[in-house]
Order: sequence, then structure tokens, then C-alpha cells
Amino acid sequence: MKIGLYFGSFNPIHNGHLIIASHVINQTNLNEVWLVVTPQNPFKKSAVLLNEHHRYHLVQTALENELKLKASNLEFKLPKPSYTVNTLTYLAEKYPRNQFHIIMGSDGFQNINKWHNAGVIIKNYPIYIYKRPGFDVKESFGANITILDAPLLEISSTHIRKLIKENKSIRYLVPDGVREEIEKNNYYSSSLENPASQ
Repeated sequence: MKIGLYFGSFNPIHNGHLIIASHVINQTNLNEVWLVVTPQNPFKKSAVLLNEHHRYHLVQTALENELKLKASNLEFKLPKPSYTVNTLTYLAEKYPRNQFHIIMGSDGFQNINKWHNAGVIIKNYPIYIYKRPGFDVKESFGANITILDAPLLEISSTHIRKLIKENKSIRYLVPDGVREEIEKNNYYSSSLENPASQ
């Protein structure tokens, strides 16, 4: 089985993420796309992250009734911070019959050569890159890449968190089920914005 791995903090997941994941499934021969919730991104401050289990639950809620898009918390069991190469090694051992591909934006790909053990990733894993405005793919770094023109919405998790703090609506930016969970649990509200340790 061919699995696409779409890594992210998903803090919170929004419709932009879902559009990209759906587009990749529709435009490639991947059997499934796993949205892998990263408990701690080495490049991001953990203090602004909602607890990983809450973020994972929101991804599960967003993907309810989806057959080819799956929520994954596999990195929760691995050492932190979450280095992609360690996750891929774990997956190769656990699911030796599956072929894993990486899904990422052109902005992130520009820095892939700076990733931990980048050479292992570049040599062994095909990469699907969706274009982001202002970030052309000028260098492949020797990786097996496929560039996709995924439809992009100018939505960011940062903007969504800002709207919540200002008590403004996030309807149409996230799935209704995700919005309801965020509102019910007061996630990201100014008084309850919590470090990952909460």
C-alpha cells in the first residue's frame, strides 16, 4: 500500500489542510494520506501548541467518515522533538509492506537539506510538494520529487487562533465539528491558551 504522510502541528486543523490532503489523494496513486500530528516540531515553540491529544482529537473529528484520509498519533510514542527521519524509520519497521511518501509545501521543502539526517530522507522517500505562493522549487537536493498544483486557501492556524482570542467567528475556516469542539472546550481562548504540558 502506498501511504502519503502529511506531517503537521495542526494547531488547529483547518479547511486548507483538508483541501491539500484531498487534492493529493485525487491527483496521485496513493492509497491513503495520513495526517500525522506532530507533538513537538523542532522548528516551533511548544508554548503555543495545544496539548497534542486535543489536537489529534480535532484531526479525528475533521476526518470523520473519510475513507482515504486518516489521523495518526504515531509520533506521540517516539522521542521528542519529532524528527521526521526517526518517524520514517519506525514506520518502515512497523509496516514493511507499505511504501511511504512525504507530502509537504514548497516553503518547507526549501529547508529540507537542514533537517536531521536529511540525506536518509532524500535518498529513500519520494516527496510530493504542493506549491505555496512565493516559494518556487528551484533545487531538488537530489530528492525524488513530484510537484502538485494544489488549490490553496489563505488560511493559517495562527490566524484562526487570533480570531478565537478576539472572540470572532471561525465558521467556514474549519469543519463544523472542529469548531464545535474548540468552542465547547474553550481551546485557544485568551484565558486558556495553554502550553503543551497542560
